[in-house]
Amino acid sequence: MQFLGAINFSLPLLASATETADSSMVLAAVLLSLVVIYLASKVGGELSNRFGLPPVLGELLSGVVVGVSVLHLLVFPEGGADSSNSLIISFLQGTAGLTPEAAAGVFAAQSEVVSVLAELGVIILLFEIGLESNLKELMAVGIQACVVAVVGVVVPFVAGTVGLMTLFGIDAVPAVFAGAALTATSIGITSKVLSELGQLNSKEGQIILGAAVIDDILGIIVLAVVASLAKDGAVDVSKIVYLILSAGGFLLGAIALGNFFNKSFVAIANKLKTRGEVVIPAFIFAFLMAYLAAAIHLEAILGAFAAGLVLEETDKRKHLQRQICPIADMLVPIFFVTVGAKTDLGVLNPAIPSNREGLIIATFLILVAIFGKVITGFTVFGQPGINRLAIGVGMIPRGEVGLVFLGIGSSIGILSKPLEAAIIMMVILTTFLAPPFLRVVFSTPETVAGTSELILDTSGTPLAIESPTAIAPTSSDATNSEATSDGH
Repeated sequence: MQFLGAINFSLPLLASATETADSSMVLAAVLLSLVVIYLASKVGGELSNRFGLPPVLGELLSGVVVGVSVLHLLVFPEGGADSSNSLIISFLQGTAGLTPEAAAGVFAAQSEVVSVLAELGVIILLFEIGLESNLKELMAVGIQACVVAVVGVVVPFVAGTVGLMTLFGIDAVPAVFAGAALTATSIGITSKVLSELGQLNSKEGQIILGAAVIDDILGIIVLAVVASLAKDGAVDVSKIVYLILSAGGFLLGAIALGNFFNKSFVAIANKLKTRGEVVIPAFIFAFLMAYLAAAIHLEAILGAFAAGLVLEETDKRKHLQRQICPIADMLVPIFFVTVGAKTDLGVLNPAIPSNREGLIIATFLILVAIFGKVITGFTVFGQPGINRLAIGVGMIPRGEVGLVFLGIGSSIGILSKPLEAAIIMMVILTTFLAPPFLRVVFSTPETVAGTSELILDTSGTPLAIESPTAIAPTSSDATNSEATSDGH
């Protein structure tokens, strides 16, 4: 059975793996893996936050440290590792009596379970992103944000795909997937920096935020199309048309369904009196939508995202967001740390001659990623005196959205190690560069009374605009503002 279209998970495979392994040892290995993942995610996230960077970036880097690139605490067989490469398995052999004969079976089952948890994490992540995207506010932004968003998707996608195929001879499918990874924009990172600069209510700030959200929606559709194509290993024009139409139709249909489903969802939630009266029906709906998307040969994550968009329109949205946050805090870090752990940065070592092509590819992707977004600011028309460079720079960071693309491409197995490492370097560098670049292109504003300020939720997504003169910040507000770049 295929739960997430981009990541193959077979129940029979897991069953066969656990049959040859002691179930208690498998559980012990999974528990140790979760200890490593959660420790890595918190240490990396806290360190990243101390430097004013999004914690999700720290989770990714900490995954690299505990994974195949450095410590070998968290390794996976699809990367060519076996039980002898895993320090967790070695630890169990030395302390818990795991025999060498059973080690291979335990390693396979442990890796499968952790991968499934990561799959659930990315589904919940996309559900949460949809739940935090306000369609009405997006529609009010206007044509300018739409133009910026479309150009910000088309230019890097085309330039990246064509460049990889023509300059480096990379096959069509991995080139298309890498090109798709260039289309993302992280609204959480950009919105936090704009708020700190006091530019949130400027024309530039409004266009950036609106375009970033629209860009994410377009990126999800691109991801669904490209990942579906990757399953067949070939590019079929007729199938591309079908997937684009079906992805767009599915998303629009889900939004239209919201007008009917919203009242039913609220009525059901109001009648339920036991624990989980809101979050359990929401997950039933999200998982059902994910299944329907997979059933029509799209990605399950598109269904989860659409479910979030539908439930965003209900008056239970804020209550649902609060209940989903701790669940996302438990599962989403598994996805990001796993992405980092599977990434072998050793392929970018310039001392090895065969790695030099990967470094050149990384340089190319970084240049396309930066200039492909900067150019979007110069497509804004009818706005004399507007800071077009600031708009383009605001669209640069890939952040958590770029990591979603990378994680799914990595799990499918269509990306070579140099290309995978090049993509992760592109995500890291654009995420690092965007905040200081925004500070440079915007002149530092003087703080004036009555300047509006953005209130963000824990994922860094804008929830409302409030005036600081009207609401005095509390200590809890200050604490929340420090977590606005969490990217989850």
